[in-house]
Amino acid sequence: MDKQAERIRIKDIAHLAGVSVGTVDRVLHGRSGVSEASRKKVENILKQLDYQPNMYASALASNKKYVFACLLPQHTAGEYWTYVENGMKRAIKAFSDFNISLVSGYYDQYMPGDFRRAGEKLLEEAPDGLVISPTIESETTGFAGELQARSIPYIFIDSNIPSLKPLAFYGQHAKQSGYFAARIMKMLMQDQTELVIFRQINEGRLGSNQQLHREEGFCSYMKEHHPNLTMLELNLYAKRPGEDETLLNDFFWEHPELSYGITFNSKAYIIGEYMEKQHRKNFHLMGYDLLERNVNCLRKGSIDFIIAQQPSLQGYNSIASLCDHLILKKTIKECNYMPINFLSIENIDFYLDMHRNNHN
Repeated sequence: MDKQAERIRIKDIAHLAGVSVGTVDRVLHGRSGVSEASRKKVENILKQLDYQPNMYASALASNKKYVFACLLPQHTAGEYWTYVENGMKRAIKAFSDFNISLVSGYYDQYMPGDFRRAGEKLLEEAPDGLVISPTIESETTGFAGELQARSIPYIFIDSNIPSLKPLAFYGQHAKQSGYFAARIMKMLMQDQTELVIFRQINEGRLGSNQQLHREEGFCSYMKEHHPNLTMLELNLYAKRPGEDETLLNDFFWEHPELSYGITFNSKAYIIGEYMEKQHRKNFHLMGYDLLERNVNCLRKGSIDFIIAQQPSLQGYNSIASLCDHLILKKTIKECNYMPINFLSIENIDFYLDMHRNNHN
């Protein structure tokens, strides 16, 4: 316990406020069972004394167990969300003194209603706080309302819906990221007037809000600064990966001279590996996220640039924020934008070395 807390005892505060020691303890820890008049008396004394309780020591002494939960899109090993989960697991280990545990739930991001189904199942674990990758706003709203009714704090990760008032958000500013990508692409293309946007969809539904908002930012910049640009679109079907090669063959048969493309999801490797198989060296591709397959394509030259957003750090910070809010009673910064890291063959090794060193 710090020296200031040793000098000012709860007993002293109770005496000055004219209340019981138990009342002071309940006010300090935000518990119920205190009249408004008594609460104000205690808070006034705390303010006069500039009393700062040692919440770290108090949390260690309480032996309370905390259950955190995360609700993420379904994924396989090595995909983007694997790195988010790895960051969360590191945080659980780092804050293990506080008796925290993590349960995970997964939803099919292309299936209407599956987000709510997975969320309801997680609530059966009675979590103290959640980390959520939101789906579309109309589906996220209902579940967020249920969390608010239960006074369960939640943090949004990767994409944000500010109107739903999460405790915090960790992720890139999606529109700014797309705007930035467009600026780089315009310089890369010089006088070329056609490019293709590759999408991952299922039954007309994009996999994430981030893809949508990145594309909005990209198109906004191009319409303003490159009005003569023709932006073509090729939809690849997330649930039918066996059709990718045929769709790409047909598209490039129709547009043999097209040399520039971008995808706003983490699966740029689908196009990169296709270009390698076709031995095509004159196509310039930009994509998102440091998946191993994306990095391999970058090294081989079938992806020119990757925009990274530190998913492991997003996962770590989201769990750390729940600890700070629920256990240490700290004020949490609401909006936490991740840097827009722009990577090429020239700087990828430096970035990966730094990334590994920071996460060991």
